[in-house]
Amino acid sequence: MTELATIAGGALDVERLRTDFPILRREVSGQPLVYLDSAATSQKPVQVLDAVDAYYRRSNANVHRGVHTLAAEATDLYENARVRVARFIDAPPEGVVFVRNTTEALNLVAHAYAGAMLQPGDRIVLTVMEHHSNLVPWQQVAQLRGLQLAFLDVTDDGRLVVDPELLKPPTRLVSLSHQSNVLGTINDVAAVTALAHQSGALVCVDAAQSVPHMPVSVRELDCDFLAFSGHKMCGPMGIGVLWARPSLLEEMPPFLSGGSMISRVTLERTTWNEVPHKFEAGTPDVAGAVGLEAACDYLDAAGRERIHAHEQSLVRHLLDVLDEVGEVTVYGTRETAEQGGAVSFNIADVHAHDVGTILDRRGVAVRAGHHCAQPLMARYGVAATARASVYLYNTHSEIDALGDALADVRRVFRV
Repeated sequence: MTELATIAGGALDVERLRTDFPILRREVSGQPLVYLDSAATSQKPVQVLDAVDAYYRRSNANVHRGVHTLAAEATDLYENARVRVARFIDAPPEGVVFVRNTTEALNLVAHAYAGAMLQPGDRIVLTVMEHHSNLVPWQQVAQLRGLQLAFLDVTDDGRLVVDPELLKPPTRLVSLSHQSNVLGTINDVAAVTALAHQSGALVCVDAAQSVPHMPVSVRELDCDFLAFSGHKMCGPMGIGVLWARPSLLEEMPPFLSGGSMISRVTLERTTWNEVPHKFEAGTPDVAGAVGLEAACDYLDAAGRERIHAHEQSLVRHLLDVLDEVGEVTVYGTRETAEQGGAVSFNIADVHAHDVGTILDRRGVAVRAGHHCAQPLMARYGVAATARASVYLYNTHSEIDALGDALADVRRVFRV
């Protein structure tokens, strides 16, 4: 992998790093692309693109059981990726299950753990800031199994309100985001986990917005399940990870069944493969796993501490720019020490979709809508927000470009 340059003080050499991302050389509407939508999906460096291409060109085969050379190579690449991903999150590799995305990982926990192992009347605690992927599966399984759902609230400035009483029995599971995809709030998952474990409850973490942007250690969080997606961390789409305590995976029934996840099949019964293969039915996305390993290498070479510091610097700049634009409401905390690289806002009475459309005419890509978090929108009394989200390849000049484009929004709507 290409060595990533740094400058004095350990900061990222962002201009050097940007040369690894071919898409950043695009123009949109005749303007240089300013991509501020990495919370939805990140762009991909050539190191990841090349890794995926090399797999398909040189080693493409189905994994496991094959005795020919390509099958052995593909199997080694796939299992090596599992070990690399485990190291990336500081976790035992036997707990790494490859899935398609965070959504599938959370559905796996909801159905194979809560749906199979919890009893009617047991309670699952979520938060009002959750992405729909960490809400709808729990609603579904609660209806099927007669489980209770309860919710931790957030303050007006986007901080999670932890009620220790709500984490006590009959609560059996707490599922929460590490970082809000809307507000950017970084939740103190380790503190929540400690409280939940005191009462015998397990903790599931939606880490889709944290793993790509900062050091995340499963051992330090002490959580029981952790889910994230490759496409938000410079990796390919279609590959994601559920990490779970291996002892839990042993107890849980399979989520999907068929090939690869079996040990022995007769006409009368089937026994399951060892974990984590027990949860990986069918042909896996080997190229995705290879690309995800390359993404782990890329982000570690950049330094996740440096990435996080760079994003916090950009967010401080972004908040100042939004204040200068005027008539802007920002949702969430302004304490950047507690915030990741996502900021949601609205301009006066201009709908977020109109904001996004006008920004696109200036080549600036932001997300506009409810961000798959409609209960959080309701909490703040809005139908939608515009969201700018930054990553390791964004620059301060791009934040200024956003500010100039927002001034256009004000002019068009005479705000």
